[in-house]
Amino acid sequence: MIAALDFMREFNMASVALRLVLAMLSGGMIGMERGRKRRAAGFRTYMLVCLGAALTVLLSQYEATMLNTRWADLAQEIGLRTDVSRFGAQVINGIGFLGAGTIIVTGRQQVKGLTTAAGLWASACMGIAVGAGFYECVAIAFLLIFLCIRVLPIIDNFIQDNAMIMNLYVEFESLNQVGVLINKIKSLQVQICDVEIERGREKLSQRHSAVFTIRLHRHQTHSQVLSSLSELDWICLIEEI
Repeated sequence: MIAALDFMREFNMASVALRLVLAMLSGGMIGMERGRKRRAAGFRTYMLVCLGAALTVLLSQYEATMLNTRWADLAQEIGLRTDVSRFGAQVINGIGFLGAGTIIVTGRQQVKGLTTAAGLWASACMGIAVGAGFYECVAIAFLLIFLCIRVLPIIDNFIQDNAMIMNLYVEFESLNQVGVLINKIKSLQVQICDVEIERGREKLSQRHSAVFTIRLHRHQTHSQVLSSLSELDWICLIEEI
């Protein structure tokens, strides 16, 4: 097993093909999970990012190999040197532009796309490891990345549901109802930490909205607060963000 891995770490066509296919498959499998959730970056995006990262490392290794063999005389004559890690470093920097394009701030003051951007960056790093032939690291990294985006959200949702701090997004018809809403929230024996009110536009049929940040007592649950506030007939929409 170790001998086979050592052979596949050598720079030959079999090793190159294995690394590119492995990068494509591992990146695609991670992207498949994001695509299932209708994220901006999905199956093909993750696959291409991981494949491209592996390709850049292979290009660095090819350049270093050629400069030490066939191009050695020419490189010595003109004083040409190369840094094998140069292309890989540029991948880490360049993936930030792609990740930034997946991050958006919604009208409800929600930041979305951070996990997708982080997944793209991690996928690129995994592609660099694949290109370098560090197969043991790739196997561990793939399992941990998949664990983070597939299993850990269950734990994260549990923590969020039992958190003391709660963010509420509320839509209503008139600004005169804000005072009533605040009094209703206070009657639930919770502390209002912050309020952001956005005035709607009647021509665009946009309702008035507000984002409340509140602190709950230990005996209260998020569902109880939502249930109590939803009893107000004039509230058009209320949800936790």
